[in-house]
Order: sequence, then structure tokens, then C-alpha cells
Amino acid sequence: MRARVLTALLAGVVVIAAALALRPQAGSGRTLTEDTAASGASHRTPVLSPRRVPALVARVVADGRLTGALDAILADPNLGPARQHACLTVSGDNGRALFTRGGNQPLIPASNLKLLTGLAAIDRLGPAARLRTEVRAAVGPGGVVAGDLWLVGGGDPLLETADYAASFDRQPQLFTPVEELARRVAAAGVKTVQGRVVGDESRYDQLRYLPTWKPRYIADNEIGPESALSLNDNFSQWRPRKFPAAAPAVNAASVFTDQLRAHGVTVVGVPAAGAAPARAPVVASIESPPLSEVVGEMLRESDNLTAELLLKELGHREGGSGTTARGAAVLKAVLGAHRLPTAGLAAVDGSGLDRSDRATCDLILAALQRTGTAGALAAGLAVAGRTGTLEKRFNDPAVAGRLRAKTGSLDGVSALSGFAQGRGVTLTFAFVLNDLPRDALGPAAWEALGRALVAYPNAPDPKDISP
Repeated sequence: MRARVLTALLAGVVVIAAALALRPQAGSGRTLTEDTAASGASHRTPVLSPRRVPALVARVVADGRLTGALDAILADPNLGPARQHACLTVSGDNGRALFTRGGNQPLIPASNLKLLTGLAAIDRLGPAARLRTEVRAAVGPGGVVAGDLWLVGGGDPLLETADYAASFDRQPQLFTPVEELARRVAAAGVKTVQGRVVGDESRYDQLRYLPTWKPRYIADNEIGPESALSLNDNFSQWRPRKFPAAAPAVNAASVFTDQLRAHGVTVVGVPAAGAAPARAPVVASIESPPLSEVVGEMLRESDNLTAELLLKELGHREGGSGTTARGAAVLKAVLGAHRLPTAGLAAVDGSGLDRSDRATCDLILAALQRTGTAGALAAGLAVAGRTGTLEKRFNDPAVAGRLRAKTGSLDGVSALSGFAQGRGVTLTFAFVLNDLPRDALGPAAWEALGRALVAYPNAPDPKDISP
């Protein structure tokens, strides 16, 4: 029975191959075999050689099994209405489309939007760019600052104290140590500040949260208030629970005042907020990690504040002002400049918190393909069963360590996009579900997707079915 099926399948492949081989090429008027003969490439394996058939059969079988497995995931009745509001696209190493369903359907991407934010930031700002926080003041004889000392924010989303960084479950954390900035001020010879430490957040606007975000995101501390001078994610307290700072720039100035005092600098005045004089000399500064690593932290940990500040930085540098709206316009321009499929795209923020955001699986897949498996996006993705938001997912040994992806979750929304290491091939994929029932678990579909992808190509070895 198996022999008859294999014979029939071989015959079918031969017929298809023959039809393709004998079809005239567009504009040439000659057959593929004629072109081959004309080129003198007679030493190559002929198109209709039986030696080609086993590889073709194996590919047909592998693609068919993958399609069957992915169709079954999308047809799962537990997904409810999400079966009609879903997209899934998969491609192979060479960009060959292996599977697509609803690829051009605009859907709520949740945190998968961060992939687009990361791509735009790396493209326009550069992977080696760093965000600088400066301390400015006029230092007089004896290390005395007769007036104020300004702490000027440069948009670094990772400026933190060591104890705040240590409060996260996953360690070690990537951060810019504010203690080191205080040490540099003291090392520069500053002894006394007779005025105040003044926090300067003028690089961006002072819109702390988008008014269209669900209030629960703020109440649950999914994101701290936005500011160009962000310190400790702009939380004034984080134990036993987080409390957002009412005035981020003042909060940063207060924390920095304490750090200066801990390094032997006397500060007389009360912390405040305001813009530094344009000609105030720079006393000391500290830079963030390279932007590629900042983007990696954003993707791996799904850091909403980092995403929003990077969007405002795009607005500041490329759009004329440090606002969310200008940054979103730059993001769309970058994707358009690379001729990515932006039809249906709606990006009103950088994190994907807003439920009016829309993106297609075709766009997400194209963004991943744009940077590739060796690019900054791939390097920053969480690894199944190992790191970030996937640390406790995909504990199946067949998948753990072999899938890197960006997660996305909102009410009724589940998304997972990235790269999977199959059997000798790396697959790129984008998967978004909308309108999930309240009791449906999107991650269950992630698990099934992961198993299907790492098993590809699941087919007989061509050697075993050679003529």
C-alpha cells in the first residue's frame, strides 16, 4: 500500500515538474530545457532527472504536514471568534512562503508592535547610539556651585538605582547606574551645591500617558509616567508595590540629591524641575547601553516605558518634537521607506497598549525578515524556556531554546512572532489572535505553534526514497 502511494506521489511530482520545465519563460519563447542547452550547462542535473524527484517529494510532504498542523491550530474551537480574527504567516530561510492565513488582515498586535518600534529606532538612531544624561552647573572655586545644578534627561529609559534594578524577578537587569553619575560629579570636583538639584525633562513633552489607554494599565503599573528624565521607571516607590511619581523630573532630582550626598556632595536646596540654561557647562554625564541593547531589553522584557520613550526620541530627532504623535509618524515613514506592507497599519503608540493599534502579520513578518536572524531584533527576542517573557513558556525540551519571539497579550488578544529553529532551517513567523474568549488561553496556541515549527521539515529523507 505504501509503495503504491509513494509511486503515485512520485508520478504526480514528475508531471508537475515536467509542466513547469516545459512552460516557456516570460518573453523568451524558449523552454527551460532549451535555455539550459543554449547556456552549455549540460553538466547540471536535468530538470526531469529522477534524482530530483525525492527532494521534491520530501518538500511536498513537509509542507503538507506543516500546513495541516497550522490549520489545526487555527481551527481549534477553543479559540471561539478568534478563528475568524487571526493571522499566521510562516516563511523559510530563503523567504519562501510556507504558510499564510489572513496575512493582510489588520489586527490588534498588542506588544508585537514593539517589533516595529524597535526596527524604526535602530534604523533612524543607529544600533550603536546611546542616550546621554547630563549634569550641568557653573562650578566655582573650591568646588562650590553658587546656584542650581541641573540633571538633564536625554531619554534614557534605563536610568536606575542599583536597588531598583535588583527588585526585578529576572536578573541581572540591564540598566544605567545613576550612582555612577553621582560619582562622576564628585570626581569632577563638585563639593557643595548652594542651590537645588533641578530636573530637566524638556527634551520631550510632558504627556505622561495616552488618554486612550485603559486606566487599568496605569493602576496595575504596566507603565510608569513618561518623561525625558526617567529614573527608576518614574516610580517613587516600588516596595511593597509601585507608586508612580506625581512629578517625574522632581522625583529624579530628589533621588539624585540623595545620591550626591551619599558621595560627599553637600546640597542645600530642595529638589525642583525646570529647563537648564542653554549655556550651562556640562560637569558630568553618563550614557545608556548601545541602542541595540536597549531595544533588546524592550523586546525581551516587553518594557512598555522603553517603547514609548524610544518613540518620543524618534519624534525628537526625526520629527521635530519629542511627542508620541511625531514619533509614530516617523515609525510609519521608516516602514514605508523600506517598502514594507504597511496597508492597514495604525500605530498611535510604541508599546502596543492602545487598542486602536493595528498591524498585519504580513507587516510583522516583513519587519523580522528585514533585520534577519543576525539582526538586532532577533538578538533581543526572548528565548523559549530560557529568558524574558518566554522564560516560563515552552518547557517542552523539543522547543525550549529553539524559538525566539516577541509575545503580546491584551484582553482578548494574543500574539507571538519571531524565529524558530527547525531541522536544518530557520523559520520566520508572525501569529496574532483577536477576539479570544475570556477563558481561552492564547499561549496554548503558542505551544502548539512552537511544536509544529521546530518539527519542520517533517518528511522522509530523500535518500530513503531515491529511485
